[in-house]
Amino acid sequence: MSGFFLNPERMNTHVVIMAGGIGSRLWPLSTPDVPKQFIDVLGVGRTLIQLTTDRFGPLCAPENFWVVTGEKYVNLVKEQLPDIPADQILAEPEGRNTAPCIAYASWKIARKDPEANIVVTPADALVLKTADFAVTIAKALAFTEERDAIVTVGITPSRPETGYGYINAAEALHGQLVKVSEFKEKPDLDTAIRYLEDGRYFWNAGIFVWNVRTIVNELRSYTPQIAEIMDQLTPSLFTENETTELRRLFPSCEKISIDYAVMEKSPRIYVIAEDLGWSDLGSWGSVLTRMETDPDGNAVVGSDVRLFGCRDCFVHSAGEKTVVVEGLDGYIVAESGNRLLICRLSQEQHIKEYSA
Repeated sequence: MSGFFLNPERMNTHVVIMAGGIGSRLWPLSTPDVPKQFIDVLGVGRTLIQLTTDRFGPLCAPENFWVVTGEKYVNLVKEQLPDIPADQILAEPEGRNTAPCIAYASWKIARKDPEANIVVTPADALVLKTADFAVTIAKALAFTEERDAIVTVGITPSRPETGYGYINAAEALHGQLVKVSEFKEKPDLDTAIRYLEDGRYFWNAGIFVWNVRTIVNELRSYTPQIAEIMDQLTPSLFTENETTELRRLFPSCEKISIDYAVMEKSPRIYVIAEDLGWSDLGSWGSVLTRMETDPDGNAVVGSDVRLFGCRDCFVHSAGEKTVVVEGLDGYIVAESGNRLLICRLSQEQHIKEYSA
């Protein structure tokens, strides 16, 4: 997590990394025991959660990083991110979606730094344009530091994507803070084409920026049940009783996303949109779009992968095996441990059920 600070005077910047998902669509590489955020999916020598901390290095001191994850993944976080203080690795006893996750982190940060300015980010996305990303986040942090506002990061769409949610902005402005008009669910293809042509619709990256007072107040307004549980938990925060009380209280939190809980209700939402080379890496196909390919459209990750007569294939070998593939067109071939997947890219939406 090295790097220069774009805003060295803003030492109240905190970064919360949400790392509780299981990434089932990237089976067999991603499994419930070691999900995708803890794996070197791209074959670059860094796991996705490590790449996430790397891109925030210019913006946040190492001691101000927080990770919210499942209890079973705490040791993975400690191994991969040893600079993060142990009491800032927050272990959910069970997943309750993103609103309780964010509430827990926010109440803890408020106790430690009441003036905190916070970025919340998924652990498992990819951002290729890291310098542009740092500038974009710095603009958002400067905005929320001075205002009672929430900023969400939008991604300029490069295609009519049906797999992402969209943010409808009041104006088609890039790199500037613009009021959000509406959030849209994943569209069908015709609607996605219309969004692309309109120019005021951006992919929702699930990255949020706010000061801690704003998000706590918004959660109190729109999710009073969750806020009440966090208030009950507060006396035990940073004490030896925290884990016991969290296990008792957290499972009773309403299971709801931050999008439904706050973002779609609050009048304080702004978007800053850029082309950041972003992908959620939610499927093998989305990973393939971010890989270097040979003249036949093939991409490989592995120590010894050999392709013969293949086109538009993605072969991922997590081990030291020699992998030879011949004559496939449009296939995923992925192996990890004792698991092997051979699947047409056109059918990858079924991988979750295939691996069940």
